[in-house]
Amino acid sequence: MEIKKRVIALGFFDGVHLGHGALLSLCAQRAQELGAIPSAFTFDAHPASFITGSPTPLLSTPTDRAGLMERYYGIREVIVAHYDQQMMKTPWREFVTDFLLRNHGAIHLVVGHDFHFGYKGEGNPQRLQALCRELGLGCDVVPKVELEGITISSTYIRTLIAQGEMDRAVQFLGHPHVLTGTVAHGKRLGSSLGFPTVNLHFPSGLLIPAHGVYATQAVFSSGDSRPAVTNVGIRPTVSDGSNVTAEGFLLDFDGDLYGQDVRMEFHHFLRPEQKFRSLDALRAEVMKNAQQTRDYFAAQK
Repeated sequence: MEIKKRVIALGFFDGVHLGHGALLSLCAQRAQELGAIPSAFTFDAHPASFITGSPTPLLSTPTDRAGLMERYYGIREVIVAHYDQQMMKTPWREFVTDFLLRNHGAIHLVVGHDFHFGYKGEGNPQRLQALCRELGLGCDVVPKVELEGITISSTYIRTLIAQGEMDRAVQFLGHPHVLTGTVAHGKRLGSSLGFPTVNLHFPSGLLIPAHGVYATQAVFSSGDSRPAVTNVGIRPTVSDGSNVTAEGFLLDFDGDLYGQDVRMEFHHFLRPEQKFRSLDALRAEVMKNAQQTRDYFAAQK
């Protein structure tokens, strides 16, 4: 069977920020020039977590990464490889010749200036370019991307989101921060407050934003969307537990989304999570947050 020709951007792409976007945009451009499929390569787990044994909290799941690459940068195929002992010990040349060239039809590669790969990270952009010349492949190395004098990185954006600085995180991401999940049953608090709700759980290993209330957009599997007031945290007014969820109060929506996949897009931090003395006090605050959310999105148009 003939393997399709691919231009492949290489990286982990956690969060798919503006720095990644420079690689992915160039990948899509080269693919158009060469009549190939614009593709990206990523791992299912962060290599640093596997190597050090210390988990790196991730900004996005592999599914969300792929969705962001497609929506914002026109990447049509995302190759998600399992990172394990065998992958860790793969020599860098073999990774290029066997995995990318032979198995995935690479004709051109795009990498960042600081990209290291293969056993002990011995592969780097300079060695990759030399090998590509030897193999007759094209290769672009993209310089670092800065915003306000700061190098855009997943590490920096993780810090912003963990501190609740969502507006600044969105600025460096180039798009809203996302969490996609299947809507789970909650305590039906929303119906008592006058809003339908969606309850999403954070997958293991995913970074949880600072507890608080956010102006968000809920995007349904149909492609339709609604603004939402989303609380990240333990809902102290109505729960004694410690289970953290993202509970979105949907504005201007009537229906039941239980069991459906919803993508929650985080745009703006409204306030810290707090415990109210009564449901009436909570209802009044949610109504206030709903108006703030409408005003926020109206100002973005």
